[in-house]
Amino acid sequence: MAVKPSLVIVNAHIVPVEGEPFDGGLVVNAGKITELGPKVKAPRGSTEVIDAQGQWLLPGFIDAHTHLGVHEEAEGSMGNDTNEMTDPVTAAVRALDGINPREMGFDDALSGGITTVNVNPGSGNPVGGLTVALHTHGGYVDDMVLREPSGLKAALGENPKRVYGEKKQTPSTRLGTALVIRKAFQEAQDYLNTPAKDRKAKDLKLEALGLVLRREIPWRQHAHRADDIATAVRIAEEFGYELVIDHGTEAHLLAPMLAEKKIPVLIGPLFTSRSKMELRNRSIANPGKLAAAGVEISIITDHPVVPIHFLVHQATLAIKEGLDRETALRSITINPAKVLGLEGRIGSLKTGKDADLVLWSGDPLDVMQRATEVFIAGKSVYHYDQENRAGVVAPR
Repeated sequence: MAVKPSLVIVNAHIVPVEGEPFDGGLVVNAGKITELGPKVKAPRGSTEVIDAQGQWLLPGFIDAHTHLGVHEEAEGSMGNDTNEMTDPVTAAVRALDGINPREMGFDDALSGGITTVNVNPGSGNPVGGLTVALHTHGGYVDDMVLREPSGLKAALGENPKRVYGEKKQTPSTRLGTALVIRKAFQEAQDYLNTPAKDRKAKDLKLEALGLVLRREIPWRQHAHRADDIATAVRIAEEFGYELVIDHGTEAHLLAPMLAEKKIPVLIGPLFTSRSKMELRNRSIANPGKLAAAGVEISIITDHPVVPIHFLVHQATLAIKEGLDRETALRSITINPAKVLGLEGRIGSLKTGKDADLVLWSGDPLDVMQRATEVFIAGKSVYHYDQENRAGVVAPR
């Protein structure tokens, strides 16, 4: 007996991201896309059929750098768990342990068509801790996880200089920050090269750094200025790990080198003032400059620095300042999926991928359009109530 499709969407303008847009339909079974194309119609006995009436259907957007749930809005210091600033190297702490899935930012994410986020520790330490990729709807955070850990967060530049300089301890300079990172990796290499039977005990910090050295997860390097980015590349090449540049405010100054070395840049946040010196060259034109040079980019909010539902608006204004439209869309879908190691599941619409879908009233790169319904694994988790002009989130 044929299994009844759990969800069918017809009469939609479908933008698969990896492939040309078309008018047609999409079929979901057991949370996965099983069919899509211009001739798709609702099979007899389908559990749920939605006539999109020409609305646009896209994959859920992805923000690969947030502090969603660990830096809660409107909760003050009691809701801020981004930085364990008691040791310059806190590689073993896990963002997962500080996430409140009922924090209001998760609802905002859904309203902006975002179905996946990467939650990072902060940038107060040279080595900050393990990141996690998760869905934006759920009541028990462990059930929301897509990949954990999804990277190890580190920081160069002003933040660790300030934090530990004020404590009168290393690192108080850029030189010292680089030294702290090198020493941590050297210690981890020595640990890994020691047979397990000869180790005194399991060291959670060195085990976490080992995941990077074995290239099991990427090194997520907070770096704004060009000199910090150069340092990040230098250390990565010394130790042979996979490097991702987070923020990259001045990455365009090194764009040819980054493109040649195939180092992706998570660019943003873009809607901010130049609140510190290393943001002096912040510009919404920078994503376009990076992409034109061949650098793979993802646009990020760094939520709550920029409210998470403004992710797509950052992409839209980057187009206005020179970023090509196709890359802008990829920068909030398939490109961040690659950075998170999840491109086989999310980031585009293909058979076999997760049914993380968003119906839009029109082109999402038009600021006047909105997400009308959001699905995670084929289940509706958000819809916009036009009559009451309010978003409605499914119970968590």
